[in-house]
Amino acid sequence: MKVAGSDIRLLRVFDTVVRHQGFSAAQTELNVCQSTISNHISALEVRLGVTLCHRGRGGFRLTEQGEIVYPAVQRLLAAMDSFASEVTEVKGKLVGELKIGVVDSISSDPGNHLAMAISRFKERPNRVEILMRQLTPQELELQVLDSRLALGIGSFPHKVDGLVYEPLYEEVHGLYCGQGHPFFLSSESDITEESINRAEAVGRSYWRDFMPESVKLGNVTASVLQLEPQLILILSGHYIGFLPEHMALPLIEQGRLRQLRASSMTYSCCFELITKRGAAKTLSTETFIQDLRSSHPYPCRSAI
Repeated sequence: MKVAGSDIRLLRVFDTVVRHQGFSAAQTELNVCQSTISNHISALEVRLGVTLCHRGRGGFRLTEQGEIVYPAVQRLLAAMDSFASEVTEVKGKLVGELKIGVVDSISSDPGNHLAMAISRFKERPNRVEILMRQLTPQELELQVLDSRLALGIGSFPHKVDGLVYEPLYEEVHGLYCGQGHPFFLSSESDITEESINRAEAVGRSYWRDFMPESVKLGNVTASVLQLEPQLILILSGHYIGFLPEHMALPLIEQGRLRQLRASSMTYSCCFELITKRGAAKTLSTETFIQDLRSSHPYPCRSAI
């Protein structure tokens, strides 16, 4: 089908509805009522000749056709936004959208200077809208690879073909238990390697195969994708697990966490900037990456 200007409006409504997982949640961003959104989706379905989503009492979900159409819509909208930015940037102006993805729980890390990079970027004359999303490392890699994100920042144990990985800084992790755990009040000498390997532990599933042998835990009975759920499980007093030192320190000071075998059960991981290999970058993206690099002058070298 030939895409007309009115189709683009309908496609953007569809993209917003899918991102918000429903008509009601999309109202604020679109600034229109739910019935208008429903009419737009119905008009798009007629235009495409397929049913895109189920809506009603059962909740919102994409149909099989919708699951196929949605990635194509994302690629089209990303290409159009990139075209608009590149045309404007011919005049040397920073405009358009800058889509950044990050992993969770990094704002308190003293080694993370993303806020400094954003400050530097915003001090430049520009009309760039920054869109930032929190995702898992695998989601970041996928969305940078298919151009839904301009760049991602995180720690990536598994490297993906088609991406460029650039070291930014290092994050140190230690092993912890929560108040109420048998280790919490134990003497250091009683917390042996054998007892640690017997204790129930929580781990992030995407890191498990990449942990150094010296810090692998022997009885992982709970699995998470992000650090916040991992912290909750550790605070329950029933699991031990690794956390970034910057995340654990305030809770140690509150008497809610204890670090275990600090001299041996620690490791560092490298946080990296990822971009799509060979992809043309807008002036806004290039400029922000420069500010990101200058804000992290001492990249990691030896971390995993």
